Amino acid sequence: MKHLKLSSLVIFTFLTFVGKGQDLYDLNNITTIELTFWDSNWDATLDTYYANDLGERLVANAVINGVVFDSVGVKYKGNSTYSTSNFKNPLNIDLEYVKNQDYDGFTTLKLSNIGKDPSYVREVLSYKIGRQYMDMPLSNYATVTINGTYYGVYSSSESINSDFQKKYVHASKNNTRFKCNPPAGAGPGVTTLPSLEYLGTDSSSYFDGYELKSDYGWGDLPIFTNNLVNNPSSLESFLDIDRAIWMIAFDNVMSNLDSYLGPFKQNYYLIKDDNDRMLPIIWDLNESIGGFTMISGGGGPGGGGVTSLTQMDLFLRDGDTGYPLVKAIFDNPIYKRMYVAHVKTIVEENIITNTYYTDGQDLQALIDSYVQSEPNPFYSYSYFTSNLTSAVGTGPNSKYGVAQILNGRSSYLQGLTAYNYTAPDISNISIPTSVMANSTITITADITTSPSYVYVGYRLSNASVFQKVEMFDDGAHNDGGAGDGTFGTDITVGASEVEYYIYAENTNAGKFSPVRAEHEFYTIAVGSDVVINELSASNASIQADDDGEFDDWIELYNNTNLDINIGGYYLSDESSDLTKWKIPDNTIIGANDYLIIWADKDTLQLGLHANFKLSASGETLYLSNVSEVLLDEITFDNQTTDVTYGRFPNGTGPFMYMNPTFSSENSNNPIGIEEVMETNDFEIYPNPTKSLVNIVFEKDNKSSFEIYDILGNRIYESFNSNQSVQINVSNWSRGMYLVKSSNRIEKLIVQ
Repeated sequence: MKHLKLSSLVIFTFLTFVGKGQDLYDLNNITTIELTFWDSNWDATLDTYYANDLGERLVANAVINGVVFDSVGVKYKGNSTYSTSNFKNPLNIDLEYVKNQDYDGFTTLKLSNIGKDPSYVREVLSYKIGRQYMDMPLSNYATVTINGTYYGVYSSSESINSDFQKKYVHASKNNTRFKCNPPAGAGPGVTTLPSLEYLGTDSSSYFDGYELKSDYGWGDLPIFTNNLVNNPSSLESFLDIDRAIWMIAFDNVMSNLDSYLGPFKQNYYLIKDDNDRMLPIIWDLNESIGGFTMISGGGGPGGGGVTSLTQMDLFLRDGDTGYPLVKAIFDNPIYKRMYVAHVKTIVEENIITNTYYTDGQDLQALIDSYVQSEPNPFYSYSYFTSNLTSAVGTGPNSKYGVAQILNGRSSYLQGLTAYNYTAPDISNISIPTSVMANSTITITADITTSPSYVYVGYRLSNASVFQKVEMFDDGAHNDGGAGDGTFGTDITVGASEVEYYIYAENTNAGKFSPVRAEHEFYTIAVGSDVVINELSASNASIQADDDGEFDDWIELYNNTNLDINIGGYYLSDESSDLTKWKIPDNTIIGANDYLIIWADKDTLQLGLHANFKLSASGETLYLSNVSEVLLDEITFDNQTTDVTYGRFPNGTGPFMYMNPTFSSENSNNPIGIEEVMETNDFEIYPNPTKSLVNIVFEKDNKSSFEIYDILGNRIYESFNSNQSVQINVSNWSRGMYLVKSSNRIEKLIVQ
């Protein structure tokens, strides 16, 4: 087996980045926000605007991480955390209120005043945990200074808006989006809650329980709730069921009761995706982890003891018609087993490992000095230091400890029969070593512990819905002999990468592989004789064309040993028009060679220049042959300037972010390394990963290692700690990293 060994520790900086020095939601750094109002009576004005509830904003100048923004719009936000008597109120800052401007593509900042959390970690930590399993807002800390006065530490969380839904959930900007909170606020006297109960065909019946955040779409809510209540057998045709199961599992494990699972059935969004399914998205986690103590009833928080929170029913709301989403999940035995599998994954990856506590300590350490400096805090500094572990305060304002809730929850769940059923084991997943476009392939896996139902979920593009195909151990599905424990099935691939996972269950329990499916999945690279091999959608200095212009470019590669005439092939960035640009006749791509096409709309220039440009914010690129048969299809999202997106290994592998290799082999090595034959020193799994990664060393080796990013910057190091080290990389940038021990380097891919 080939490994990579460091020949000399020389770090090369290949890339020059233009833009902000700090990501807006960088968890390892605090965002600094300085606001300057011309109105000296700005606080009273913002209070008036809040009371008017007309969407009015007060104009200010803002400096964010040293970057100046002129004429932003500011307003107060929040329900229970806002008060005219507060020194520190929640803020909503619109960067493009007056002019077009953004920070790293973000135009709205939502800042919570952390007014209900002595530990300061509940919201940021909960979002960090939740993003491992479903799309949720990015969140970190910010400090706010207004007219020269320091106001304190806020949690800053990504806005769920049209940009969010386009970026994360394959929903066009105009798709229906509901904020599932009563516009007047939840509490005593509110009769309509966002429970998803069917209230009839008149959309006005839903006005008091939901806010429509898109320009139109009220008619979608009666249709969806009617289907949810009266058509549960077709649930997956109108609901992203996996996201719904993950949401309910997360709320239950985290004792997050100011949520759909709680008495007010709120604090989530519903977004209609381009597949006509509703997707639930959790938001507002400031009272997660037992911060909101009431499990049932009305009248606001309070009354729930620590035992009621830590020993809350695993199947809370089972059979309750007032919670039709939960009822639909638990009424289906397969969904119910999937729910328990998701619960176990959250518990085992975050609580049993104590990862949540280490992360909580790191978050508190980051903001410690800024918390101490707050001029008018909601809680004392001693409460801040204690509440990660222990309860603080007395009466209705008391807050249980973060560890007190999560450790107690974990212990209780681990003692339940339903939690301890043995699920099937999934291993030895096998796919062909080479997969050609538009072919049929076999997927097999070994499944033990009396599986009664096994399926592979797969999709041919990231924007599609996973299709579920049953796998069999009958000797008739390329699975070997009947009853030998190997399950198999065939799927037909298209021209793009295939994303897939496997689910298996017996009569008691189910299991996913990977365990975070459908949010995480395995990838099958699909190739053809000629493939899209690399692209640059933001070329500032990589390579200029013959006219000296740094334009977008697409690299094609010939995987064969023969020259191929691709004249008459087509490139397009529109699914509705695959023949958008025709490659000129008699265009030859040599054997095992590369061809560059400039995507710049400059078709009159000499050379190969397509009649479209690539979008740096992401899109899909298509390559078709002369018969208009799709040969390759690549979907990419936000691109970083002078970082390309290409196949690795060259010509056949999946796509990843890499150093530019214009018209040459995609080697993707940011530091001086050489290929050598090497015995195992450590293993990395899962790899690729979106969140947790394990670095496991051989028994006789010490676990000293370092991790470098693509610029050669050392971003992680560990010295003689344990034979096995688990790292949460959920907030690392997507792309390739190098894990280096004393005698070996391996690539780690963060998706």
